[in-house]
Amino acid sequence: MNPEQLSETIVEALEALVADGAITLPDGVPTQVTVERPRQKGHGDYATNVALQLAKKAGTNPRAFADLVAERLRASDGIADVEVAGPGFLNVTVEAGAQGQVAADIVAAGTAYGSSDAFAGEKINLEFVSANPTGPLHLGGVRWAAVGDALGRIFEKTGADVTREYYFNDHGAQIDRYSSSLLASARGLPAPEGGYGGQYIHDIAAAVVEQRPEVKDLDDEQAQEVFREVGVDMMFAEIKKSLHDFGVDFDVYFHEKSLHDSGAVERAIERLTEMGNTYTEDGALWLRTEKYGDDKDRVIIRSNGTPAYISGDLGYYLDKRERGFDRCFIMLGADHHGYVGRMNAMCAAFGDEPGKNLEILIGQMVNLLKDGEPMRMSKRAGTVVTIDDLVDAIGVDASRYALARYHSDSPIDIDLDLWAKATNDNPVFTVQYAHARVSSLMRNAADLGVSAESHPELLTHEKEGELLRALAEFPRVVKAAAELREPHRVARYLEELAGTYHRFYDSCRVLPRGDEETTDLHRARLMLVDATRVVLANGLDLLGVSAPERM
Repeated sequence: MNPEQLSETIVEALEALVADGAITLPDGVPTQVTVERPRQKGHGDYATNVALQLAKKAGTNPRAFADLVAERLRASDGIADVEVAGPGFLNVTVEAGAQGQVAADIVAAGTAYGSSDAFAGEKINLEFVSANPTGPLHLGGVRWAAVGDALGRIFEKTGADVTREYYFNDHGAQIDRYSSSLLASARGLPAPEGGYGGQYIHDIAAAVVEQRPEVKDLDDEQAQEVFREVGVDMMFAEIKKSLHDFGVDFDVYFHEKSLHDSGAVERAIERLTEMGNTYTEDGALWLRTEKYGDDKDRVIIRSNGTPAYISGDLGYYLDKRERGFDRCFIMLGADHHGYVGRMNAMCAAFGDEPGKNLEILIGQMVNLLKDGEPMRMSKRAGTVVTIDDLVDAIGVDASRYALARYHSDSPIDIDLDLWAKATNDNPVFTVQYAHARVSSLMRNAADLGVSAESHPELLTHEKEGELLRALAEFPRVVKAAAELREPHRVARYLEELAGTYHRFYDSCRVLPRGDEETTDLHRARLMLVDATRVVLANGLDLLGVSAPERM
């Protein structure tokens, strides 16, 4: 019996009490109740505060309400005991057989274990990374690559239809500075003011000249256009390859320029004007964002006729909604925090609900430490620390795990020396080693001819119970990670699970020794080990991290 099944059992008990007239719930019986693992031993396997939540509505006190529920639950299948504690908490002890069944259920579910329909029917657009193709992908973008892709996997695990999207900025001043920097390099001149430097500029400039040698004979304006056309594609191809090697691929690469070429911006302005949310003042066209919570109204079209930056945002958001996305997520760096208010106001101006149809997630800075000292980055100075630098230092698995392990709105320091270690000080090693250890045990069992079998009633050891309850938590962890947009919950859960497994293994002999006869307890424990393997592998997969069978 897992927490969801126990929740259903409690709901059934409440329904029976209502049907018998023992309690009255004017708002009806809830469809689910909260079930948690007690913090203290001796308080049962699970606890619920349902009596505290419903007693007032039922016109009674929580303790009396809890006594009624407890009596009904004690008669339910799979329940060994129910204790009423404090002001009305219910501490539930599950029968060994019911609890032990979790292992067989997990193995039977396999890769599907942890799935739910929490976001079934939701069509989600996840826009992340979206770094300008003016230089290699730096650490801020890499963080969103790891977190964004993990969040996409978690949403898919909970039933959503997810599209990963990269917004490709090929329209604007930064692209002008990039192409002029390439031109300057090809001409043997220093980078222009505000331009980009670094070895990658010289490499790409040389590659453009090799591919289009006629560029040397063109005037500066024509040559810069060639460097824009070819150089941007080369830089973006490099970014895409780095992301692919990092295990991140996008379903859609959306070009900003297409918004202006396709008329998407004009359609958005027309829609907002029809809704009464634009006005003209001082020769410029404005969006009424202040009335939707922004600190001021925003210019859409300047008085000189050129579109302001927000014009592209308007066209892009409407385009996503027209493509049928129910929820649009945009993942931005910490320097874009001031962007949130205007984007939410824009969403509301379209008649949508900020926080539902549009949600903006902020990712804080990432610092790399080597020998205890920070590694500095500066794209324009050419000392940028890139995705490839991080992967070269600690590998893809450690990089993805390290970036996804912390709340995205918290700055993090990644100690390269620690994350390169093959010790339990390294969190990803701890989890991967647990999976490898479990896989090794399963191979040894196969060599001995011992197979996993379900004998749930035999799994009565304290450490077996702890491991079963930990494994049963996985679906709830995944659901919470989706609902709260927090992939780090999966990582922290896996680390706790690895520790719980090691404590079980140290206390409970799984395979027979020497000439010892194989018993059903050995087979039952092997089923529990196999269930642990499934959960570790499924959890690592949600983070885009491999589950090695040997280390």
